[in-house]
Amino acid sequence: MTEDAEQSPQRLNFDQAVQYARASGKAAFAAAPVFGDDDQTAEGARVFVVEGDGAGGCRIRFIAGPFFSTAFAANEVLTEDEVPDRVREMQFLRTTFCEDWLTDQIQILIGKLMQAARIAAPDMPDYLAAPARKAAPDVVFPLFHIGRGGPPRRDGGS
Repeated sequence: MTEDAEQSPQRLNFDQAVQYARASGKAAFAAAPVFGDDDQTAEGARVFVVEGDGAGGCRIRFIAGPFFSTAFAANEVLTEDEVPDRVREMQFLRTTFCEDWLTDQIQILIGKLMQAARIAAPDMPDYLAAPARKAAPDVVFPLFHIGRGGPPRRDGGS
């Protein structure tokens, strides 16, 4: 693969992203918004990063959380068998990834992944320059917002 091909914004399917990460030791990512109750406003995002390990293997990270908060609903490493079909249907972009970015808010993480992919996003706000606000360590984003379980029950049950 040429350097130009590595930096092109060509989208990859999941299998191609895994193959790219294994062969290059680099990463590919896909992101999807999470909508609120009105189905009009994105309140957070799900991010999937296929990260090469430099030794011919890779790991798949699932990061999810609300915008403007460092409280993540998910920060997990998945095996290929655990990846849902809806993720396999997503389109991935080549990028680089640094684990330190996981301390940032989700919109900043996405911005860094896009910047590393050399994709210009003129309509995206400059979240990197915005003042950071952090959630308390015990704050958790409800899992039902990211599609992992149902909404909380009103009767107090689980």
